[in-house]
Amino acid sequence: QVQLVESGGGLVQPGGSLRLSCAASGSFVSIPGMGWYRQAPGKQRELVATESNGASTAYADSVKGRFTISRDNAKNTVSLQMNSLKPEDTAVYYCNARAWVRGSLIVSWGQGTQVTVSS
Repeated sequence: QVQLVESGGGLVQPGGSLRLSCAASGSFVSIPGMGWYRQAPGKQRELVATESNGASTAYADSVKGRFTISRDNAKNTVSLQMNSLKPEDTAVYYCNARAWVRGSLIVSWGQGTQVTVSS
């Protein structure tokens, strides 16, 4: 199906920045959309940002104006630029992809990368 590998997580002080990247590989026909979700301890996984067909984007209100999602020209990677980070952004961030595989639209998830915002 689709293999997703995230990178870029780590520890950063409030107000700092991090850039997460996710590389997709596999036997998919195409990947119409990719996105980022996050899950903090004791909370449900929530949408952070998504993109569709390398064009349209959507953001959670809590990150709008601070985070930027982007897709590379080959449409096989997605990045999340996170600026002005807050302690509330601390969570495990997961890469997500919707891909056409053998006539079916398959949703895939990465293993997750920890982002910790703390002084």
